[in-house]
Amino acid sequence: MVIKHIELPWRVVIGDGAIESTGEVVKELGLKGNALVVAGKTTLRVGGETVAKELKADVLIIEDSVEREVEKNLEWVKKNFSYIAGVGGGSVIDAGKFLAYNAGIPLVSIPTSASHDGITSPRVSLKGRRPYSVGVHSPVCIIADTRIIRNSPPRLIASGCADAISNYTAVLDWKLARDEKGEYYGDYAASLSKLSARIVMKSADKIKKDVSILVEALISSGVAIGIAGSSRPCSGAEHQFSHALDIICRKPALHGDQCGVGTIMMAYLHKADWEGIRNSLKRVGAPTNARELGIPDEKIIKALVMANSIRDRYTILRGGLKEKEAEELAIETEVIQ
Repeated sequence: MVIKHIELPWRVVIGDGAIESTGEVVKELGLKGNALVVAGKTTLRVGGETVAKELKADVLIIEDSVEREVEKNLEWVKKNFSYIAGVGGGSVIDAGKFLAYNAGIPLVSIPTSASHDGITSPRVSLKGRRPYSVGVHSPVCIIADTRIIRNSPPRLIASGCADAISNYTAVLDWKLARDEKGEYYGDYAASLSKLSARIVMKSADKIKKDVSILVEALISSGVAIGIAGSSRPCSGAEHQFSHALDIICRKPALHGDQCGVGTIMMAYLHKADWEGIRNSLKRVGAPTNARELGIPDEKIIKALVMANSIRDRYTILRGGLKEKEAEELAIETEVIQ
């Protein structure tokens, strides 16, 4: 039997004003020594200054790619800090996770928005020549202040809902890989991932008022990744499609938005309830077509054709789509006109 190493957060704190308990929570977790707050220019103002005060911490403003920030700051972080608090959205949290992993120190994840499951997952998205992800340690703690997240731009909340909903087809792809290729499939991780998608779809009308539903769903998605030991429970062909758009578009849409539109099309290929998925995305205010993404029709088709080559992962795309097949898929699902 294969030995699995499962990493999960030690503590999760969710609620209005949760950020103000950062100092107390960190103390209870036994984190000692000098802290570094990693934030963006905007997220420093939104929550980073509060955290820096709570922890009496130095601040690093993230202005470059994750890889370059690590390259520039790793030695300084190793010499001077015992743990990192990442305060921000996806790119800031990823920079904090990657810095902490390479420095060999813990990370506290403090999201200021809920746009995707990176706030919890033991993975970091990197660009490189092609987008890819690498394994890191899970945050030791997540402190999600729902007052801050609720007041983030509505489009970020909608994007987070779309990312959670995209678990639907990611799990179908994972199951397909098990059935057709004999790939490992974790029932528990898959069930947890599917539950996150179903709850967001079922609660689509409530999330604007109660953002904790979305936060908990995204945290559960990250936990599913930790249990599976890979991003399989939450990343399938719909993510390949999104990564392809990141490559070919000068100005791509939000990650979750692209994954949501991809989920509509991949669910159609799976002969699943693609219309129900589309309706749920509409209810949370997420894009459901190329026009709403702000991406030309021809780039949607091009992304569908190249999606299968983005990474070595078996999905419903199998050997890939030809241009005519991609166009017909996008038209049938009303992603393009």
